[in-house]
Amino acid sequence: MAITGIYANLSCSDIERSRDWYETLFDRAPDANPMTGLFEWRWGNHGFQLHENAGAAGKGTLTLMAGGLIAERARLAGFEPGEIEKATQTCIMKLRDPDGNLVVMAGDA
Repeated sequence: MAITGIYANLSCSDIERSRDWYETLFDRAPDANPMTGLFEWRWGNHGFQLHENAGAAGKGTLTLMAGGLIAERARLAGFEPGEIEKATQTCIMKLRDPDGNLVVMAGDA
């Protein structure tokens, strides 16, 4: 099998509320709404899917590689992100989406 891309997926209980939250996180609207209850954001051959599934909501983790965590922490202050932590090879910042899914941003401070 030749993998040509990877999409992460998180479940949410209210697709409209969560779409708004992720639009703020990603600083842009979704790239696609391929079916009811599903939004997609794309970066080349990779992407993120937000799927409405209340039974699975709040149980996932999404890790995003991003630079400038200090600036991102300030931009996302309304989401109450955690402190920037030093990890072995990078820095990380954690926050939770409206359903409690963990979003970890990793990169330079």
